[in-house]
Amino acid sequence: MPTTPDALDDFTRRDFFVTLAASGAGMSASALASSSAFAAPATTEASTQPVTAITESSIAEAEKLAGITFSAKERAQIAKTVAEQLAGFKARAAFGALDNQLAPATVFRVLLPGEQPRVRSSAVMAKFSRRGKPAPESDDDLDWATVEQLAAWMKDGKVTARRLVARSITRLKRSNEQLKNVITLIEGPAYIEADQRDLELRKGNARGPLHGIPYGLKDLFDTSGIKTTWGAEPWRDRVPTSDALVVTRLRDAGAICVAKTAVGALAYGDQWFGGVCKNPWNPTQGSSGSSAGSASTVASGCVPFAIGTETLGSIVSPCVRCGTTGLRPTFGHVARDGAMALCWSWDKIGPITRSVIDTGLVLAAMHGASEHDASSVTVPFVAPRLPNAKGVKLAYDPAWFEGPMGAAEKETLEAARSAGAKLIERPCTPPIDPAVLITSLMAEAAASFEEMTRSNADDQLAWQADEAWPNSFRRSWFLPAIELVQAERQRRLCMQWMRTALAGVDGLILPPFAGGMLTLTNATGHPTLCLRSGFDASGAPRSITIIGHPFDEATMLGVGAAIEAQLAISGGVSDKRPDMPWMNAAK
Repeated sequence: MPTTPDALDDFTRRDFFVTLAASGAGMSASALASSSAFAAPATTEASTQPVTAITESSIAEAEKLAGITFSAKERAQIAKTVAEQLAGFKARAAFGALDNQLAPATVFRVLLPGEQPRVRSSAVMAKFSRRGKPAPESDDDLDWATVEQLAAWMKDGKVTARRLVARSITRLKRSNEQLKNVITLIEGPAYIEADQRDLELRKGNARGPLHGIPYGLKDLFDTSGIKTTWGAEPWRDRVPTSDALVVTRLRDAGAICVAKTAVGALAYGDQWFGGVCKNPWNPTQGSSGSSAGSASTVASGCVPFAIGTETLGSIVSPCVRCGTTGLRPTFGHVARDGAMALCWSWDKIGPITRSVIDTGLVLAAMHGASEHDASSVTVPFVAPRLPNAKGVKLAYDPAWFEGPMGAAEKETLEAARSAGAKLIERPCTPPIDPAVLITSLMAEAAASFEEMTRSNADDQLAWQADEAWPNSFRRSWFLPAIELVQAERQRRLCMQWMRTALAGVDGLILPPFAGGMLTLTNATGHPTLCLRSGFDASGAPRSITIIGHPFDEATMLGVGAAIEAQLAISGGVSDKRPDMPWMNAAK
């Protein structure tokens, strides 16, 4: 069973599901495509059984699920006329399973009517880069280096792509024995690409800062000829015939995929068909999910960066658990072609790295619209190459920093001040309970997995707890359509409130799970940066988050990098590594 993140241990069961479990902290599996490669095998014929006639007593029982009461006369009228409605349902179902990439006709947009992207150009900053560390003297220098450092060494001819790939593969093999953080190792193709990247570099053809850099890919993205399993039993042998757009873009940028990283089955938590993905800081503990393997492989020194997804915490939560840096970009900033969809209006793709600057380097290679993702947009983005908090205004609600989790982060506020940011106290109480918005998520999720539920293929999943996907999807069949529409209207209300919450400031700074903001901003589509801020008494990592304006990731990354640098000066926060004696054989 997936474990609850440390940061959520004091939450109630309901709070946990609001912030994490409802989406499994992440971007989940999708509508099963019509092709046999996507079809979930049926286990029973239950879905073909005739529906019992609807009576007045049936309506009375259904009222309990819908939360409404009708009179006897009204029930009689509904029972008499509901057959027409059921016929419509039956006709729709007869069409068959819908393709994974087919999104609803309604398209979610982050920007409100009349609102323009708030893009503060970082082009000037991008012309400069920080002075890197000396040329690597040992493999350890490579294993824990940032993308920024590796890119400089690669450019100077101090390291080769083949050497980096070899180090990654060696460590991935060893770490997987303990952490179960890899589903498929991509060894042969990775070496071929590494040799190609080295040859290009010798000819003076550098593709950019990701040239020759190995990375891990959450096993929700299609990779041609290589298994993409979704971490779930029914699809463990699925082999796509094409690459996801993100894979293509990263390859064009010179990055080399060395592993399909573990994902909680159907993007819920950290349990997949091979076991539970573990946290390198504490291997007795799950790494959280659902970008479980992506965070675990970066945190264990196996890859400099990995790709994750988030619907409701899937990047933030494992980054908190594993002490990595994660960027959840603005909804629509990265096109999702070839990535499984749980919720077409909630899912996002983002990088997990070892430093804030690195997240921007990866986003720069991935961002942009696609004609196959109706929600994707193209907004200019230039990755900042230097920390920059001077004059940046960050708002915070003092209530976010109360209690044991919040109080520990007050020192991070001081680090932000020391880095040059101006902090502004501001009450930030959402206009509604963010839990209301989960109705939207669950309705889309249940639609994504309709065929799995109808065919009873969900019985094949190992995790069958009350809070697991199978029961959650079944239960969501009884969400009233009116509740979905009203939840979407309240979602817009939250978008309007976020405009007010961010008015006059450049971002919000807060502990990751404070104030219901994780749920709310996933629904509104606002970008969030998560970075390591320190360690608790047991030595487990702590994190802070920055929420920014839509498509203004450059500002977030500049100030985040400045806070990161300040924390390094005051306590070496970013340089600390997990103690992993079992990895010694990999050296």
